[in-house]
Amino acid sequence: MSSTPTTTAAPPAGPSKAALAEQRTVDRERRARRRAAAQRYGIRIASLVVVLLLWWLVTAAGWIKPLYLPSPGAVWDAFVRANSIHPVSEGSSRLVAGEQGYYLWQHLLASLQRMAIGVGCAILLAPLLGFLMATIKPIGLIVEPYLNFLRALPPLGYIGILIVWFGIGDLSKVWLLFLAAFPPITMATINGVRSVRADRINAVKSLGGNFLDVWRYVILPSTAPDILNGIRIAIGFAWTTVVAAELNAGNPGIGYLAYISGTELQTPLTIACIIVIGIAAILLDLLVKGIENLVVPWRGKA
Repeated sequence: MSSTPTTTAAPPAGPSKAALAEQRTVDRERRARRRAAAQRYGIRIASLVVVLLLWWLVTAAGWIKPLYLPSPGAVWDAFVRANSIHPVSEGSSRLVAGEQGYYLWQHLLASLQRMAIGVGCAILLAPLLGFLMATIKPIGLIVEPYLNFLRALPPLGYIGILIVWFGIGDLSKVWLLFLAAFPPITMATINGVRSVRADRINAVKSLGGNFLDVWRYVILPSTAPDILNGIRIAIGFAWTTVVAAELNAGNPGIGYLAYISGTELQTPLTIACIIVIGIAAILLDLLVKGIENLVVPWRGKA
């Protein structure tokens, strides 16, 4: 009886040296990025701690009167008071909610709602006008001077006429925010369309693409980063505008609360409002940047 020789299967080949070296390089770069990010955040946190310590030291030593610069503790107490139910005055049994009839978060939410409506309408309409101005020369030739005129005007310069037209309520403030956000988004759209490379358009046409294909695969993807950047600028501009616009009958509103507390010499509350306004601005900017990274991950890679 003859025996057949048995063959042993060769073990699977492991990753090549080149692949291992490339993986080690990627891991090193990832660790380096994490260390750099941790270092940046560490520096920022340390600088914040230093600022708070200096602030506390200056106020504790009495170098500046509390009327002009209250202590961090006084600002925190004003923040807590503005978000809670408390007696209207010392020794009074009458309770009130927050400040000026609203909690501080309600003032902030009212400002954000006004901005969401005004800037939201600008986000819907401004890119459409930008596309028309960039692609149809007669429209761009006629409309661009008026757009530049509107962009050059400080928004608070025409708040008076908006109040005459739309009243002193929220409608005039929404129109103000719309007009403040509209020019940056429109101009960003125009610049984005005009910067599209002609060879990309010709490449789509040479492959049999039609007008819609050019817009879908070339113009819109190429213009999206510029539009989002314009939206980011417009939101920052509109946020500063809404805070100032609320000086006129803006209750509830974080800008109104900051203004009225200053006129009543409630400096801790004023500084608390300023800090909330700044933090809200940072969070809005981070939100837009996150949306930008999610929607246009190809930005800067083409």
